[in-house]
Amino acid sequence: MSDFGILSLLPPLVAIGLAILTKRVLFALFFGVWVGGLLVAGGNPIGATTETLKWIAFNIASAWEENGQIMTDLWNTRILLFDALIGAGVALIYKAGGMNAIAKAVTRKIKTSRAASLMAAIFGTIIFFDDYTNTIIVGNTMRPITDRARVSREFLAYADDSTAAPVAVLAVVSTWIGYELGLLKDAIASVGANISAYSAWFSSWPYRFYPILAVILVYLVAITHRHYGPMLRAEYRARTEGKVMRDGAQPMMTTEVDVGMPLEGKESVWVFILPVAALVFMTFLGLWVTGGGSAAYAKGGFQEVLSNADSTWALVWGSFSMVIVAMALVLAMRIMSLEEVEHTLVAGMKQMHFAMMILILAWSIKSACDAVGTADYIVSVASNVLSPGLVPFVVFVVAAFISFTTGTSWGTFAIMMPIAVPLSYGLSGSFGPVVYASIASVFAGGVFGDHCSPISDTTIMSSMFSGCDHLDHVNTQIPYALTAGFVGALMLLLFAAGLKNGWVLLAIAVPLLVVLHRLLSKWYGKRTGIPHGKVPIYVVEG
Repeated sequence: MSDFGILSLLPPLVAIGLAILTKRVLFALFFGVWVGGLLVAGGNPIGATTETLKWIAFNIASAWEENGQIMTDLWNTRILLFDALIGAGVALIYKAGGMNAIAKAVTRKIKTSRAASLMAAIFGTIIFFDDYTNTIIVGNTMRPITDRARVSREFLAYADDSTAAPVAVLAVVSTWIGYELGLLKDAIASVGANISAYSAWFSSWPYRFYPILAVILVYLVAITHRHYGPMLRAEYRARTEGKVMRDGAQPMMTTEVDVGMPLEGKESVWVFILPVAALVFMTFLGLWVTGGGSAAYAKGGFQEVLSNADSTWALVWGSFSMVIVAMALVLAMRIMSLEEVEHTLVAGMKQMHFAMMILILAWSIKSACDAVGTADYIVSVASNVLSPGLVPFVVFVVAAFISFTTGTSWGTFAIMMPIAVPLSYGLSGSFGPVVYASIASVFAGGVFGDHCSPISDTTIMSSMFSGCDHLDHVNTQIPYALTAGFVGALMLLLFAAGLKNGWVLLAIAVPLLVVLHRLLSKWYGKRTGIPHGKVPIYVVEG
C-alpha cells in the first residue's frame, strides 16, 4: 500500500458526492471505485479500469490477492446468495397473498399510523441478535402494515435501520458481540493489562451514547409523530395523500412491478407466518450449528455459540428454508401452479439485482479505500491532536468518518480498536473511564458513520427490505442520525471537561435529546407550514 496522503479520501468522497448530486447510485459507486483504481495505477486510465474490474470480480467471488496468492472467503458470495433467496421467498409470499392476509389480520389490532410506527420500532428492538436478520424480518413484516396505515416507506426504512446495528451493538447476546470481544481481547493483550474482554465490554456500555440515543429517538418520533428534515415532508405526504413513496421514487424492491399484484380469493396468514417462522428458526439453528452447538454452549453459554457462528451460512439456511416452506404451502393449498411458482421465484430473484449490484460496488469501494490507505490517513491526522480527556471524542469523530467514507462499521472497529485502546491506556495510565469511553466511541462512531453513509451495506439492506428508494432513505435518516450523534458528541465533550460517569452523562443526554427533537420539529414545521412539525394520525378504515 502506498502513501497517497489526502488523495486517499477521494474514492469515498467522490462516490458519496456523485450519489447525492446525480441520484444515480450505481454510477457514483463505480466512478468512486475507478478513482481509487486511478490512484493505484499512477494516473493510467486503462490501469484504473483493470484495477476496478479486479476489485469488483474479487468481491463477487469473495477473494483477494495477498503476497501473490489468491485468498478466498465466501462471506460476500453467501450474502449475495442469501439476497437472491430472500427475494424469491418474499416474492412468493407476496404473490400468494400472504402479506395481504397478515396485513389485514394485524390491521384489526393496528388501527392508526402511530400504532404501526411504534410496532415497527418494537419489532426492530425484539430482533436484537443480528442486524441483517433484523432488516429482513422488520422490513418484510411491517411493510404491508405500515402501507395500510399510511406510514411512509422512508420512516419504515429509518425504523428498520436504527433498530438494527444500534440494537445489535448494545445486545449482550448477538452475532456482533463475539467479533467485538475478539477485537477487545487482542487490544487489551497489546497493552499487557489484566482485565477480561467481557469486563471491558460491559464497562464501556453506558458510554455508547449514539446507539442508545438512536434507538430512543426512533420511539420518540414514532410516539409523538413529530418530524423534521425531509422525513417531515415524506410522512406528511403519506398521511395526507396516501403516497407511501414519493412520485418518481425507485424502491430497492419493486415487488408490485416485477411480480405483479397478489392473487386474491385464497389468501392465508399461514403463507406468511410459516415461511417467516422457518426463516427465523433455521437462522437460529444455523447459528447454533456453525457456532459449535452443545460443546460451545457447555463452554460459555449461548454467547460462546454466537461468538463462533457464521451468520452468513445461517442466513442462507434460513432464506432457503423460507423458500421451500412457502413453495410447499402454496402448492399444497393450490394457490398457484408449479409454473406460476417458478415464474414468481425467478421474478423475485430479479428484483434483487439492483440491490446486489450496489452491495458489490460498496464492497469494492472498501477494497479501493484499503488500497489507497484511506483509514490510515484519517487516523494519522487525528492522532496529532489528542489529550487524555479528548481521546474518546476524537476516537468517535475519526471512527464516524472512517465508517462514513468506507461504508463499514465492522471494518471501522477492526481499524480503530487496536489504536484506541493502547492510545487511551497510554495517555490515562490505567484501565478506567478514559479507556472504557474510548472503546465505546469506537463502536458508537462506527455505527453513526455507517448510518449516515449511502454506501453502507446495512443502510442498503434497510432500503431494500423496506421497499424504499435508497437515497430517499439516506436523506431522511441523516437528520435523525445527526441529532443523536450531536448529543452523543456533546456528552463526550462533557466527559473531556471532567464529568466521567457514563450513567450520569446518559441521564443528561436523554432529556436533552427529547428537548432537541421537539425544538427541531417546531422549527422545521414552521419553515414548511406544518404546525410543530407534527403530522396527523391516520386511522385505518374498515
